[in-house]
Amino acid sequence: MNIKETALYAAKKAGEILKENFNQLSASDIDRKAQFDYVTRVDTACEKKIVDIIHQNFPEHNILAEENERAESGGYRWIIDPLDGTTNYIHNVPIYSVSIAVEHDGEIILGVVYDPSREELFTAEKGQGAYLNNQPISVSDIKAPDMALFATGYPFRVKHLIDPYQESFKQLFMQISGIRRTGSAALDFCYIACGRYDGFWELDLHPWDLAAGYLILEEANGHMSDFAGKGKMLETGNTIASNGHLHNFIVNTVQNVFRGVVDQ
Repeated sequence: MNIKETALYAAKKAGEILKENFNQLSASDIDRKAQFDYVTRVDTACEKKIVDIIHQNFPEHNILAEENERAESGGYRWIIDPLDGTTNYIHNVPIYSVSIAVEHDGEIILGVVYDPSREELFTAEKGQGAYLNNQPISVSDIKAPDMALFATGYPFRVKHLIDPYQESFKQLFMQISGIRRTGSAALDFCYIACGRYDGFWELDLHPWDLAAGYLILEEANGHMSDFAGKGKMLETGNTIASNGHLHNFIVNTVQNVFRGVVDQ
């Protein structure tokens, strides 16, 4: 299998594990990584399956994964979130995904996000467009904020920032048509890529939350940045995503709130 075939196969196999175990967890299957941040035996099983498939096909490649594997950038590096939306999964909310990206010498060249519940497979290769179940996708053409639907993620890892976050929520909410919080950032980015949402902002994401969705969104003619409108979101974790038309509007609002509060 080539790199793309390997990523698709790994995502589908992890998705099978997620579907088989959905609504089957007990308290003994759940461990606390940090306050308000959890991992389940299913996260671990999915990651092992994905990593094993990669090692079988590309033993020389590096892997950066949420639960275990760590590798610095350089050469080929796979960036994996085996279960994006763990809290949803624990509570039997059927909104979660598998996220797999491949990076080559610091540039993301492949993104795969698989939603097993809806059998929706989002894919992108660098310079070749973005797809949902093999059909081309593109962002919305919404330009007016009052027509826009945004997504967000509450800052559960940095709850001390709830006040400025709520201020950013208030300022954006008062100018747009609505805001959703689904619980899987990878899917949020894909939903912008296919025109379901128009914008997004969240604090303190990790590279495995962002990498695959970044390429899918960019290849669908959208845009992702840090809070300063630059490309350091993989470093800071503070992320804005949009259909492109509304990007400056989100950046200006969020930047004004968080200037001097976080590394934007």
